[in-house]
Order: sequence, then structure tokens, then C-alpha cells
Amino acid sequence: MAKVAFIGLGNMGGPMAINLVKAGHAVTAFDLSAAALAQVKAEGAVVAATAAEAVTGAEFVISMLPVGKHVIGLYLGEQGVAGNISKEALVIDCSTIDADSARKVGSGLAAQGIAFIDAPVSGGVGGAKAGTLTFIVGGEAEHFERAKTVLGNMGKNLFHAGDVGAGQVAKICNNMLLSILMVGTSEALQMGVDNGLDPKVLSDIMLKSSGRNWTLELYNPCPDVMPNVPSSNGYQGGFMVDLMAKDLGLALESALQSSSSTPMGALARSLYVAHQRAGNGKLDFSSIFKLFEKK
Repeated sequence: MAKVAFIGLGNMGGPMAINLVKAGHAVTAFDLSAAALAQVKAEGAVVAATAAEAVTGAEFVISMLPVGKHVIGLYLGEQGVAGNISKEALVIDCSTIDADSARKVGSGLAAQGIAFIDAPVSGGVGGAKAGTLTFIVGGEAEHFERAKTVLGNMGKNLFHAGDVGAGQVAKICNNMLLSILMVGTSEALQMGVDNGLDPKVLSDIMLKSSGRNWTLELYNPCPDVMPNVPSSNGYQGGFMVDLMAKDLGLALESALQSSSSTPMGALARSLYVAHQRAGNGKLDFSSIFKLFEKK
């Protein structure tokens, strides 16, 4: 078992840290939220007064933060913790950020002799709690192999995408496609409802036809078609519209940098931002279905 520092205990980070505790690792956690710290402490983690204190002596340093500037600040800022991290430690950033920020952190830590991988996740809050996340890793192969010591206790699917930053690129490609599938599924289901079809019957038909996709199979956006998904719980829980809009922004930034053509991604971002600005940012991203309902 390893000595692990965990920085960032939000909706995803908190359950991830708790799963490491349950697996027997010695976890020292830090977050700006006292409530988040209290929750992981109740599960057996040690809480630190500062991020620098948390990382001192750790074999693995894991971070889960909102945006790139927070990750850069944590490790390389004026109050950054790089100087407190052991040269033998492996830093694993699980945040979803732009690839350039991941590369900046990776090169900055490498200059100080510290190993780094970016390892954004897929699977949502449910996956974080169940320990079934998918980790998409960018970094050296030997660091990926070493990271399995802890990543395997938080997820069931571990992929090595390439060099540092590759994990972020793969993650935003996946989420761009997911948003497109969710929008298309929502408008197709609503068109069926508008023409008198039962959305459950239509869903069953499409699941056995060429329109089958992940959103239909596991995350139906139409209320009361599928149990135990956000659409059947007032679109509460799951992956927030705010986060999908952020990820789509990252995807478009990446597309601009690589001169990639992403018209469907651009349209999906426009629709999600409009949905967000209408006051739906805290709802699950499947609530885009509401955009197509007849008022």
C-alpha cells in the first residue's frame, strides 16, 4: 500500500480519495472546503492544513481541480508545492484541462526531477463512487505502469494514450462525441413524442436499430424511460451542463490549434452554452432534452 496525497475533494475527487482509503492506502487530503475534508476524514483519511503539508513525503500526489490555471498554480505557482514533493514521487493530475496546461506542468515538474502524468477520467460521479472510472493517461509508459498501483483502486479501465497531454486530448475528443450523441438522441426522441410515439417504445426500437448509441443504452435523456438515470430524477446528479460546456470549450480550443474541422462539436457547444445561460448549468447534461420540448 502507498502513501498518497490527494488535492481536490469535489464531487469526483472526494469519492476517489475515499476509494483509495478503502483500498488500504495511507491518504492525506487537502481541499479548501472544510465540509469536503470532514467527509474524507470520516472515512479514514488524514487531513492536512495546506497542500504543501499534504504532499510532503507522499509516494503519489493526485490532484483533481477545476481548470488548468488551478493545476499550474498548485504545482508551479508562487505558492506551488513542487518544492515539497519528493523526487521519488509520481504526480498524477486527474483534472480535465487543456493539453497545453498539462504539458506545462509536466515539463515544469520534470525540470525539478519529478515524474508527472495527466490522467483525466470518464465515468461521472457514479463511476467515482463505485470505483469504476476510466483513466485516460498521458505520460511515459513506465510512469503509467507505476500509476496502476493507485489508479486500479479508483477505476476499472486504464488507457495509455501517449505522451503528456495525450490523456487530455483523448478525453475531450470523447466528451465532444458524447455531447453530439446526447443532442442527437434528444431531438430524435422528442420528434417521436411530438408525433405521438411512446418514448420508451421508440428507444427500444432504436436500440435494436442503426441509431443505437451509449446515451440510448445507458443514459436515456427522456424522463421516466429508464430508471436510475438523472433524467428520471429531475436531471439531478451525474455530469453537470457547466462541465460539459467547459469540456466543449476545451475541444474547440484544441480544434483551433490543430486546424481540425469540428462543425458538429461547435454546434453542440453552442447548444450547451445556450442551455447553460438559460439557468440549467447545475443540471445533468442529459437535460439538453428540455431544449427540444414544446413549450
